[in-house]
Amino acid sequence: MDIARLPLNALRAFEASARLGSFTKAGMELRVSQTAISHQVKALERELSVTLFKRLPRGIALTEEAQALLPVLTDAFLRMSDKLGQLRTGNVREILTLGVVGTFATGWLLPRAAGFAAAHPQVDLRIKTNNNTADTLLDGLDAFIRFGDGAWHGTQAVHLVDAPLAPVCAPALAGAIQEPADLAGQHLLRSYRRDDWAIWFRHAGLSPPPVRGWMFDSSLALVEAASLGAGIALVPVSMFARDIAAGRIVQPLAIAAPAGSYWLTWLKSRPETPAMAAFRGWITAEVGDGGDQPSVRTAAA
Repeated sequence: MDIARLPLNALRAFEASARLGSFTKAGMELRVSQTAISHQVKALERELSVTLFKRLPRGIALTEEAQALLPVLTDAFLRMSDKLGQLRTGNVREILTLGVVGTFATGWLLPRAAGFAAAHPQVDLRIKTNNNTADTLLDGLDAFIRFGDGAWHGTQAVHLVDAPLAPVCAPALAGAIQEPADLAGQHLLRSYRRDDWAIWFRHAGLSPPPVRGWMFDSSLALVEAASLGAGIALVPVSMFARDIAAGRIVQPLAIAAPAGSYWLTWLKSRPETPAMAAFRGWITAEVGDGGDQPSVRTAAA
């Protein structure tokens, strides 16, 4: 489809209506009538040959197509608004929207973020934390720091740091754990990666026991539960060095199982902007200073 044919007003009408959940509210925001908004949305639906809203007796509901389109348009309009504002003030900055696994954000990136801001004041960094399952395109991300093996469909991936998994727990529980077999009698907390404990026990030379502990979608919540005595958490221990130093949690066993690494990734179809290049150069230099040499992997399209 020729994007140039799509009417900007209709796109704005759709984005406002979808974001606000109302044609009337969209009209108030854009300073036009509710009828004008409805006509513009219908014109866009005809142009796209899709239904964007289900008209209900008391409002509207987004179709699947609208739900997919909304975040892309919202991000585009925000970027345009920011850039136009910068041009008006003469303070031109480039936006970099970065998705980051929450564990890496708090355990590695944020303690160093001031260094990036000082080195690249022209880049307006926007961080969206997640649990490793964000959609780079639909969430409007320029790049995504995620955990895994570096092989994601259609992406370019730069290795940052390895993240071996080790058990951690509240100090009060540490005395009962002298060897790996002692964990079998403990409440083992689980992450959304269901095979983590199996990987660790095999690495320790033991058959994995049944694991039926609580399950968390975030290592941050997992460690918080462990610090409160809820059980033993298995996490990328290097990301929680500050918690260990503060005495909130203890690593009772030195065994750490390799389970993946953190990678800086971006879509191969996404042209690299100056801001993306600046961040990639900065973070690979930071990783290199820490003793890890970055490597690049390109996944199949």
